[in-house]
Amino acid sequence: MASIYDQLPFNLNAEEVAEFMGISRAKAYTLMHSEGFPTIHIGKRMMVSREKLLEWLEEHTAKTAG
Repeated sequence: MASIYDQLPFNLNAEEVAEFMGISRAKAYTLMHSEGFPTIHIGKRMMVSREKLLEWLEEHTAKTAG
């Protein structure tokens, strides 16, 4: 059975991160510039892989639930 996460693009840009996380695009850019967030820089573009985003969310959810 396919997960909703499988419907995400392989690499997400800031707009897609914002939509997925339910935050503003500006907050997504801030997050993507933050230390420890798994941002990929391709020229001037910033992206994050679906896999790394989900891992990051899992790790940070576990820390805050703690």
